[in-house]
Amino acid sequence: MQEKAGNPAVMDPALLPARSLAGLFARRALSPVEALEAVLARIARLNPALNAIIALDEAAARAAAGASEARWRAGTPLSPLDGVPLTVKDNITVAGLPCTWGSPLFRDHIPERDELPVARARAAGLVVLGKTNVPEFTLQGYTDNTLFGPTRNPWDPALTPGGSSGGAVAAVAAGLGPLALGTDGGGSIRRPASHAGLVGLKPTPGRVPRCDGLPAILLDFEQIGPIARTTGDLVALLALLAPPDPRDPASRLMPPLLVPPRPPRCRILHVPRFGAHPVDAEIAASTAAAARRLQSLGHAVEEGEAPFTVEALGGIWGPVGQAGLAWLLTEWGGGAEPASPALREMAAAGCALRPEALFAALDGVARFRREMAGFFQGFDLILTPAAAALPWPAEQAAPERIAGQAVGPRGHAVFTNFANIGGLPGIALPSAPAANGLPIGFQLVGAAGSDGLLCALAAEWEAAEPWAGRWPALG
Repeated sequence: MQEKAGNPAVMDPALLPARSLAGLFARRALSPVEALEAVLARIARLNPALNAIIALDEAAARAAAGASEARWRAGTPLSPLDGVPLTVKDNITVAGLPCTWGSPLFRDHIPERDELPVARARAAGLVVLGKTNVPEFTLQGYTDNTLFGPTRNPWDPALTPGGSSGGAVAAVAAGLGPLALGTDGGGSIRRPASHAGLVGLKPTPGRVPRCDGLPAILLDFEQIGPIARTTGDLVALLALLAPPDPRDPASRLMPPLLVPPRPPRCRILHVPRFGAHPVDAEIAASTAAAARRLQSLGHAVEEGEAPFTVEALGGIWGPVGQAGLAWLLTEWGGGAEPASPALREMAAAGCALRPEALFAALDGVARFRREMAGFFQGFDLILTPAAAALPWPAEQAAPERIAGQAVGPRGHAVFTNFANIGGLPGIALPSAPAANGLPIGFQLVGAAGSDGLLCALAAEWEAAEPWAGRWPALG
């Protein structure tokens, strides 16, 4: 399921990685305007079938690309990524573009200010293309809503790319821009990245400062992070987003982002499954192969059980999400109901919560973070599958069965939310694909603040097991 006719990157600048584009800009072998027009042409051809991008601002993008071209000609680029196209998830505010959050309640919401990471990307010269599709309020693990409909996976358009950053990963995987900003509140970058053959980072809280955005209905569980085809591109974008900002107190506590050229040999706990929760057999095999390959690279990999249970974490994540949604609908929505029946149930549960239940969840967060800090005294990283299931039909909220076993609506998502609750960074990396060509990914999660270590290990993994040459067959 790959584009094999010649070298597609030579034929189409839209398929070049971000740093390769910038290198061509610097040598005047390609202009930001030419790169943008290639991406816009590809969007016009492919986006109607994929529904990844739900709002474009071609005039502003062309103006930004023209300004970037002038800077490169003058030898004064604003950053190493000046002129590179970027898409932004539709729960991150972009001045002058709709920010619907996938909900009819925000249908007419057009922010006046960029959220800080978008403002920093603009200040670095990146060309903001538009907004990518999300599920309503980004609270589900697939991408569909009543405003725009489902987003489809470029590797098989009958299937979902996951969620809630489904539009973001579909855009990057299809060549509709080499970089995307997503958010991850329970795995919403890492799982979709694994379904699309990409690298995606959920940072430590504070690593990418936030302000001027939508209400934080998942507390600091949700972070903005980069999505890319290559680790080098991801790190280049992260470096532009990472400096601390006084308006985000957590960012002032972050050590500087340091990505060593070669990571130290790490102590890695490989957790193939969480308790009795099922995992697709091909995903389990691909992740086990990745664990063996990391061991062959000199890391100490030990298989074992997670130092927590999915059920205990559900007792934390559930009340926080329920209370956050109920509060949002009261304060911002005038008491209106979500379009999604599942979210209506979630909001009703939030309204019914007793105050002590929410405080118990918050106490559980603090306790879990202390426990994980202790765990990382003995290990550097945890390795798990990024998702428990391969992609399922695009219009379906979740798979009903995994490995022959009936599962609930979050059965595919069991591996990821511990990093969000724990305030831990996590990165999804492509591993050996399924027999039918669908991408598979695994995740590495480290101690709070270890974003640079994760990026360094990702670069080492990519050098050993490169994936950027895999492209879906999009015609």
